[in-house]
Amino acid sequence: MTDLKKSILFIGNFLSAWGMNQSISKDLHERFSDKGWKVAYSSTHRNKVLRLMDMMLTAIRQRNHYQVANIDVFSDKAFIIAEVMSLVFNLLKKPVVGTLRGGHLVGFSEQNPKRVRRVLRRLTKITTPSLYLRDHFSEIRDDIIRIPNGVDLESYPNRRREKPALKLIWLRALHQIYAPIMAVEVLQLLQNKFPDISLTMVGPDKGDGSLEKVRALTAQYGLTNAVQIIGGVDKKDVPHWLNQGEIFINTTRYESFGVSVLEAAACGLPIVTTDAGELPYMWQDGADALVVPVDDASAMAEAVERILTEPDLAQKMSINARKKAEDYDWSLIMPQWESLFQSLISDE
Repeated sequence: MTDLKKSILFIGNFLSAWGMNQSISKDLHERFSDKGWKVAYSSTHRNKVLRLMDMMLTAIRQRNHYQVANIDVFSDKAFIIAEVMSLVFNLLKKPVVGTLRGGHLVGFSEQNPKRVRRVLRRLTKITTPSLYLRDHFSEIRDDIIRIPNGVDLESYPNRRREKPALKLIWLRALHQIYAPIMAVEVLQLLQNKFPDISLTMVGPDKGDGSLEKVRALTAQYGLTNAVQIIGGVDKKDVPHWLNQGEIFINTTRYESFGVSVLEAAACGLPIVTTDAGELPYMWQDGADALVVPVDDASAMAEAVERILTEPDLAQKMSINARKKAEDYDWSLIMPQWESLFQSLISDE
């Protein structure tokens, strides 16, 4: 084997060049590279079949150039990547870490228990950013390691919101699992009491018809002048767009962590979020966020109204959200990843 000191192959979706949100695996790739590790990744192919083929070929062709691999484990159709690649790495006798990331992974596992159990048992180690996922899958593997996703605090200007202006900000992909229509419904409910309130929506179109539905509902409610749809933005521009808002609303139906919520917290934005997946594990209702039921636009509108009409609450939310974000700075998260991969390399 080639003389390798520290080397990793990341398997996941590296599609930011196609206008998609930058993945955590891409963040990890860049950070490990900056720390002197030899890092490879796959794949940047937009087509799902070509992407899987590229992952397989990369794993096989570069087998003498990496010591450990990491696979992102998502649900539904994307789960086949974990199925195929975990088998490939087992055949290559490479230690492989699987990172459970899919917000719908719990529901998927209930429908496909044998498939999920088989993959999880192939993995050398399992990590997840989610206490929710760790607890659910502990029956299959009781050694799942929680490593939260990180945020680079220095990149997120913190501004305390004491008297928030009438500006809502929403940051997710435009797809039904993130319920972007609910954001428009929340705005419509608030317009009666706050006629000047506005909504900025930031995120790529995932092509499932959600963008068209948002535009149609916006027109139906007469909110065209109150809603601004930005589309996908580069990772480096996220802090700028978050700080165009005063209150962050998170309408998602599924969540394994919620990086966008953490980014909003880093900016000191008061947060109103659904209670999907990991979110109630991570955010304490009334302390560092207001947490409402999934698909309940009325409850979210009422929570936003509280922030707008209770200055002490807005200030508390803003301060505590930023404090929570400080626990997830990359300077605290990266040593956990390095320790894990180093232990696998040392065991070879």
